[in-house]
Amino acid sequence: MATPQAIQTGGGLGGLSEATRRRLQRKARIDVWFERTLFAFAFAVLLLLGAIIASLIASSWPALERYGLEFFTENRWAANVEVFGALPAIYGTLLTSLIAIVIAVPISFGIAIFLTERCPNVLRQPLSTLIELLAGIPSIIYGMWGMEVLAPLLRTWFPSVFPAGTGLATAGIILAVMIIPFITAVSRDVINTVPAVMRESAYGLGCTTWEVARRVILPSVKGGLVGGVVLGLGRALGETMAVTFVIGNNLFLNTTLTGQGTSIAALIANQFSESDGTQRSALLALGLILFLITFAVLAFARYLLRNSTGRHA
Repeated sequence: MATPQAIQTGGGLGGLSEATRRRLQRKARIDVWFERTLFAFAFAVLLLLGAIIASLIASSWPALERYGLEFFTENRWAANVEVFGALPAIYGTLLTSLIAIVIAVPISFGIAIFLTERCPNVLRQPLSTLIELLAGIPSIIYGMWGMEVLAPLLRTWFPSVFPAGTGLATAGIILAVMIIPFITAVSRDVINTVPAVMRESAYGLGCTTWEVARRVILPSVKGGLVGGVVLGLGRALGETMAVTFVIGNNLFLNTTLTGQGTSIAALIANQFSESDGTQRSALLALGLILFLITFAVLAFARYLLRNSTGRHA
């Protein structure tokens, strides 16, 4: 059988008519250009990513050069005296994302298992559609709901824990509400890929629904579930508007769970438009840190997936 290269050059087509040979050569050229176009698209993504990294490094270098390691250890961000410390924002970003993941993962997995295993057929599609719609709600809506509803409720019900209603924990709860639809939708889709014969075999052996979910379904789709969690974590790390509404925007380090704080995205959103000079460079350095944190999270997830695949291969 003639290869695309042979068709393009006319090799191995001696037994065909001239019209057929030209048609095959034209299709081969189209296929080659199609492959080159796809490669260009893929390579453009790498170029764009490299350009973003280079731009962040170049723009943040003046602040990093001026403050050095102190930029990462300073516990306050005070633009009026040009003291810029990233520690409060880094702490707030990591803590709110961790709270969100701790709350969202078990709820999302529970909803996904209910939808795929126990939900009545008449409710399955409406509930699945509703969850997908929740994923499309703009983040500012969640922020306003957190400011107008959740924060007052927390302040009223738990005044000793949430004296102001807003804070790091409140932001973590809002982020959990936001990422639950993402993790649930991905988990539901990957659970649906488990062959029915595996479930039926387990039920036939007398397993309960809990045992089927724990010993059959979840281990079979572990990689997809981790992917859904990472997708939710990525959104939590970079969420801006909703967090800005409820986190308190305190620029001093507050190492509590419920105190006022800030995050990298919220700090950049609040100050970037009115910044210049060293302050703008420091904000861009925060953007570089957020980029590196997200990259490290994704790399760690890939490491876990590779180890999990290796053990079960």
